[in-house]
Amino acid sequence: MALVIGVTGAIACGKSTACKILENLGATHCDADKLVHRMYDPGKPAFDRIVTSFGEEVIGPDGYVDRKILGSKVFGNPDEMSKLTTAIGDIKGEVRGVMDDWRTALEPIQVGLMEAVNFIEAGYGIYSDVTWLFAVDDEIAIERLKNRNHFSHDEAVQRLSSQKKWQDRADASDVVTMNNGSVEDLEKAVKEQYQKLTEKHSSGQLMPSKYLAWWEKNSPA
Repeated sequence: MALVIGVTGAIACGKSTACKILENLGATHCDADKLVHRMYDPGKPAFDRIVTSFGEEVIGPDGYVDRKILGSKVFGNPDEMSKLTTAIGDIKGEVRGVMDDWRTALEPIQVGLMEAVNFIEAGYGIYSDVTWLFAVDDEIAIERLKNRNHFSHDEAVQRLSSQKKWQDRADASDVVTMNNGSVEDLEKAVKEQYQKLTEKHSSGQLMPSKYLAWWEKNSPA
């Protein structure tokens, strides 16, 4: 069967750039955020549930849910975020469905990448062969956010502080790649690790994911 890899990490860690590098090597990529967004397109059950929960003002001029307006209602508010998650529906099932499809639709030598910020916490790792964590030191992440997103220093610190620390995710990860350098450094590290993983997979030497033991110990009751 195909090799299925979960890609995760906090903001500004380079995980999306890494996925683009891997796509250029032939991997099939799915961004879980975009997958979830499609779950509440007009005409789908979650669309009506979201409008009922948050009001018609979340509908944009194009008839779709305006994610910026919706985000302003739930960001930093755990209760509202929980309400949104309930309204969207079975997110985990949707993500699992894509990964399960890869195992039959892709060739044994091919690779599927599921990118998700909360890949570890959401339990997605039980459906993948490898959990790959990207990490960056805080001071470098702050500078990237200031330059890339035009955040003030305080805004960058606030956004970063809302994210999980990579150290808290390391025990659930099979691979941890530090991305404190240039894009060229990241590309070299990603290609080298990818080659190792695909070679182990094709030769049957890939070990069971560390995530499985972590999830058994840390999954919600």
